[in-house]
This record gives sequence, structure tokens and C-alpha cells, in this order.
Amino acid sequence: MCGIAGLMVLEEGGMPPELEQIRVMAGALTHRGPDEFGVYRDSLVGLAHARLSIIDLAGGRQPLANEDETLWISFNGEIFNYIELRQELIEAGHLFRTNSDTEVIVHAFEEWGNDAFGRFNGQWAVALWDSSKKVLTLARDRYGICPLHYCEYGGRLYFGSEVKAIFSANSAIPREFDPVGLDQTFTFWSIVPPQSVYRGVSEVVPGHVRSYSIEGVSDYCYWQPRFPGEGLDLFSGSFEEAVEALDHTLGEATRLRIERSDVQVGSYLSGGLDSSIVAALGRRYKHDDFRTFSLQFKDAEFDETEYQKLMVDHLGTQHSEMVVSQQDVADVFPSVISHTERPVLRTAPAPLFKLSGLVNDSGIKVVLTGEGADEMFAGYDIFREAKVRRFWARQPQSAWRPRLIERLYPYLARSPVNQREMAKGFFGRNLETWKEPGFSHQLRWQTTSAVKRFYSSEQKASLASVNVVEEFLGSLPEAFGSWSFLAQDQYLETRTLLSGYLLSSQGDRMLSAHSVEGRYPFLDSDVIDFANSLPASYKLKVLDEKHILKKVAENLIPDSVRERKKQPYRAPDAVSFVGGGTKEWVRDILSPDAVRDAGVFNPKAVAQLLKKCERLGDTPHRYSNTDNMSLVGVISTQLIYKQYIEGESLQPRDVKLTTCVDRL
Repeated sequence: MCGIAGLMVLEEGGMPPELEQIRVMAGALTHRGPDEFGVYRDSLVGLAHARLSIIDLAGGRQPLANEDETLWISFNGEIFNYIELRQELIEAGHLFRTNSDTEVIVHAFEEWGNDAFGRFNGQWAVALWDSSKKVLTLARDRYGICPLHYCEYGGRLYFGSEVKAIFSANSAIPREFDPVGLDQTFTFWSIVPPQSVYRGVSEVVPGHVRSYSIEGVSDYCYWQPRFPGEGLDLFSGSFEEAVEALDHTLGEATRLRIERSDVQVGSYLSGGLDSSIVAALGRRYKHDDFRTFSLQFKDAEFDETEYQKLMVDHLGTQHSEMVVSQQDVADVFPSVISHTERPVLRTAPAPLFKLSGLVNDSGIKVVLTGEGADEMFAGYDIFREAKVRRFWARQPQSAWRPRLIERLYPYLARSPVNQREMAKGFFGRNLETWKEPGFSHQLRWQTTSAVKRFYSSEQKASLASVNVVEEFLGSLPEAFGSWSFLAQDQYLETRTLLSGYLLSSQGDRMLSAHSVEGRYPFLDSDVIDFANSLPASYKLKVLDEKHILKKVAENLIPDSVRERKKQPYRAPDAVSFVGGGTKEWVRDILSPDAVRDAGVFNPKAVAQLLKKCERLGDTPHRYSNTDNMSLVGVISTQLIYKQYIEGESLQPRDVKLTTCVDRL
């Protein structure tokens, strides 16, 4: 991962970008790209780049241009099919000066314009400046693996991989919470782009291109998920043929992510199905030493050490691991939030922050991870829950249909299905809406919204006319109703939790905090299209999640790992901050004055929440889901206020430029 940033003058006669301002933006992103720093400037645009060198180590410096230096690029990410595209472009007459994937983007954009992005297989956030046409293009990959924010202020457009680059560029840019962004977070677990938690700051929507000129701005959707029903043919082969095809497609996706790198690639290994498959495939294509990395927990409820060791022995990797405690989570959490740049409802990013530090210390810049498998192949309990509830809704008076609920969430110490009558009442809500969009996620969204009871009166008033669920459901694609129920549920999951939380707060931001790039074979464009084409029963067979993926795994990983009950990655939440006594920094940011200053929550309600959690003590399973989400959500929001609204985290480093193109 690299860091990109820049600005554009949007008004005729505006002052040119200041070179120092562009350099400061690069300095705000040194953690993303510590190897080299570059800037470009002319009378209208400034581009900044912080490089993590992975492909063409000597020749891939940025900003980079085409042959006549009229098209300039600042790029974060990887284009894994760049070698094939490069050959196609050479045959079309393009001349190359480097061996980088960055230059392939430049020539592809010259050749195909915005349609180039649909040809890329990879992960990217890119800024392209056509100095002859005077058009700036911002684009983002299909699922938003790479972040890209923008803000218009004072006749200028500011953009960057992270918000801190934008705020660092101009201290006059207002730094305020956006109530709608917060409300989305406390409903969906995340913002939904283009929304952000900062007023006036937006995100480029995944799968979209934004083009800016003096005349105005346009937004173009080059990709959105397709499913059978409209836009994609249903896979017509047998299940066995589908298994064979997936084995090939996923293997090829992993091979590209191993071989398309000029530095060593390792792999995360949690001990679950997804990361075990990825590590096994990675081992297949990595013939020399293969590095794997794992998290272990002092709390047995979260620990998967047994299965990690099985996989390490099976693969024969060079393995590194670290043990994380509740204290560790609390110690790093302020740094974690400085990198997420948005509130979170779980502490799960914190151990991954520490793990990426271990990867960096081991001299590894790139790791494979298993993200995307649950979304593409229906691995989450929310898909099984929705299937059970729809089955129940067809005969709501049935006595035995609701008993299927007891097969859900077996990994939770405080599972919602442990008390039968209570579970029946909870999961039986709104069954009459089983055909409506959002049915699968309505219980999660309602449960998450319990955090809103801590809102201040001012926050409630600012949201009086806002219904984020209605607005989100109103933005669904026209084809949504023609898809299968499972496809609809998968779309909702990828549009909310995957893009805004798993790939961002828990993914890119924790990896880039220690200058590490994550690569995601399950989010390969060919894997996505193939998974979306499959019949629902190939993915979720009755209640067997990831059915086809488990079949693919038969020849890759031990049966004991393949057949184990699913245990989603989790970490100790609220207990980390109050167990063994409330941490002093927690007490400070949750003080009545601090809460009142931030304005989001009611100080009295927060004080009561803290006291309740302190009474619950040191044992994680004593805390309810609402307790955990509420305390973590409040703490992280207060940290965002302190670090970004008040500005404590806005201290970019001074950087020495290796590339400086100044056209003034």
C-alpha cells in the first residue's frame, strides 16, 4: 500500500497549489509509504505520493507520466493483471519506460478512458491528471480495498488516501462531525460511501470514477455487483464442475498475488477455513521459505492456537505469532483509532494493528489474507439466520421451524439462542417483512442502533428528519429485486460491513499503520464474478455455510480445520478498558466535560454506562453485545474528537522528496 494525496484549483484565476502544501500532504502519509516521496505541481493541480515499493523497485517512482508528460498519476494499490494489459497496450502502440503496474494504468487510461478501470484486476485508489484537457480523475477499486477521500473547500478540491492528509493541507478546513455519518456507523457498523463521519469530507464510492474540471464534476459507475436474474448468467454446470472451476480460479488469484511482487509475500493464518485455504494456496506457489503470521489470545474464548499449529505443521511454513491480552488492546487503542479515522464498535482492529507491526518487524511488506470469503461464499451466520427466519415466516405458527435458530451463533459465550423463548421473541420480530429488502439485516441494524440511546439531545435533534436505513435501502440497484434472497443478503453485507469496516478499519488501516500491504485472493475480480454466478445452494446448502469452499479445501488443508465449527475473528471488547481497573486515559476522555465538548453523547448516560461496565469486571462473557458495542463506540468516538476534531493527530512528518516535478 502507498499513500496518495493532492489538490486541484476549481475556480478560474485561483492561486496555484503551494509546493510546501503538497509536501505536507505526503508527510501525513509516511506510514503508508515510507520508502520514497514524490510531488508534482502545475498551475492547477498538485499530486503527492508516499511509496511502499513492491513492484519495479527502481523504476516505479511517482508521480509518473506518459511519453509526452501530459498525463500524470499518483497511485495506491496493485494491478495484478498488469503484465497482460501491458502487452496489449504495446501491441496498440504504447511505449513504456518502466516495468511498473503504475505506468500500465497511465497508458490504459489513454487507450480506454474510464473503461480502463473495468479491465483491471486488483485493488487501487488513483488520481490521474490530464494537463492538456485539464481534467482530474479519481477512481477506486470495486469493493473499496484502497481508501480515497475528498473535500471541496475555498475553491479547491483536496483528496487523499486518509483524512489526515486533507486536514493537514489546510488548517482552515472545518473539522466537525457529520451526524449522518455517525448515525450510519451506529446502524451499519460503518459509514456507507460517499458519506463520511466528517462534515464536508466524502469518500469516492467503490467501483466509481469522479472527474473534475473547471466546468464541474461528473461521477461514473464502472462496476457494481451482478447476480443471476439480471446482468449475469447462472453457472450451469454440476456442483463437481463448480468445485473444479473454483479451485482453478481461486488458485490463479492467489498465484497472481504471490508472483506479482518484487518483494517477499507472506500470509496471515488465523486457523479458520479462509486464511488456511489462502495460506495453503500461497504455499503452493511460493516454493522457497513462506512466512505465516498468527494472533493468539490470553482469553480462551477468542483463541485459535490449536488450529493455527495444525496448519503450520501441515504447510511447513516459517511461522511467527504473538499473544494479545486485554491490556494490549487498551494500550494500542488510541493509536488504532488514529489510523481508522472513524469510530468502531469492536476492538477487533487492535490485535491486527499489533500483528501488522510483527509483520513489519519481520521484514515483510505484503501478506495474503482471507477477507472476502464469507461475503462471496455466504459464510456468515447472518446469511443462515436470514434463511431460517424466511423459512419460519412462511409458516409463522410452526412450533419446530423456529427451533432451527438454535443452530446459530454457537461460538458466542452469550449466544442469543441460549434461552429458547427469548430467542424466539428476538428472531421472530417482523417476520411478515420477509420478502422486503433489508430483511436479512434488520435485526443487526436494530441491535446496533441501541448505541444511539446514549446520544445527546443535540445529536438527536440533528437527526430528527434522518432515517439512514430508509435512505440506504432507497439507493439499492434496480436489479436488486430480481436477485435471489441470498444474493440480496450478500449485496447488503458487501456494501456495508465489508467495504466500510472489514476492508477499512480492520483491514487497510491496520496494515498500512505499519507499512504493510494486504492482498485478498477472494476479492479477485474473476473470483467475485464466479462466486456471484453460482446457485445459492452451492454456497449455502441448507445451513452449511461456504459449502463449495469446504469442498475445494478437501485437498488443501487438514479435515480437522476444514470441518471445525466456524469461529469468527473477535477480540475482548469493553472488558479491555475496565478490567483490572479503568484505564486513566479512558476516564479522561469519558469525563463529563470531555463528552460534553464532543457533543455526540449524553454525559450522564455515558457515566452510567462506564459504571455498569466497571461492575461487570474482568470476565468478557459477562458483557452483553450492547454493552460491548456501546462502550467501544463511545470511546472511539471520543478519541476521534480529540485526535481529529481538536487536531491532536494532525502532525505530519517532514519528508525528503525523491521526485519533485514543478511546472511553475
